[in-house]
Amino acid sequence: MPELVDHTTGLASNVGVALNRATLRYNDATEPLFSNLSLTLPAGEWTCLLGKSGCGKTTLLRHLAGLLGDKVEWQGELTTSDDSPLFGNVAYMAQQDLLLPWLNVLDNVCLSSRFGAKQVSDHARAIKLLEAVGLNGYEKATPDQLSGGMRQRVALARTLMQDKPLVLMDEPFSALDAVTRHKLQSLSAKLLKGRTVLLITHDPQEALRLGHHIHIMSGSPASLLPLGVPNSAPPRQFTAELATHQQAIIEQLERDYV
Repeated sequence: MPELVDHTTGLASNVGVALNRATLRYNDATEPLFSNLSLTLPAGEWTCLLGKSGCGKTTLLRHLAGLLGDKVEWQGELTTSDDSPLFGNVAYMAQQDLLLPWLNVLDNVCLSSRFGAKQVSDHARAIKLLEAVGLNGYEKATPDQLSGGMRQRVALARTLMQDKPLVLMDEPFSALDAVTRHKLQSLSAKLLKGRTVLLITHDPQEALRLGHHIHIMSGSPASLLPLGVPNSAPPRQFTAELATHQQAIIEQLERDYV
């Protein structure tokens, strides 16, 4: 497969990730949250992860992002398709926008490189990204002057600004109204094309719109169940076929609530 390149930066973005026989236990827990868990994130595609609250989805995401540190005991094999380390190659987008209220929009987008030596060129690139997410002219606005949807678009621009081949997204659109969520789903699919994305969501319809691959995390310790997806390419429009898949996902999820 030819290597996908972000022509804005010249950096390769086609990197897959494989997690094999992973076991994770919090230091203060007696049982592992998940055990012998394997997951493949194909290069340049979206993988969506569903499951009831508390099953371990966010913990898995935060571990891949390197945010758990010594809070957990971890065993398993984690590899990338080009043998590059995950450290330094991951961007993380959370449910909350996490914008710093004392910084304007432009400085929030540039936060990861704010203290670097290329601030002028970084600002120029950030302005282009803000234009791409529909926020041209809001560079000097502060977060409290923006709607929830606009704040999440700033967060998306900041994620793109990090320019990482692996993007981890933890329910980034769940707090938005239906129309704004739909627009940001489509925008994210467009701007993150060619990136390897792992998206956690509680919404089967969102997973079906965006996912090339869908898994349900369930059980204790948790395991993964891969699901079928429609043949059409994401972002998908809601059709009778998607409705059938959505009902099948809901029925599968309901088994964990019995």
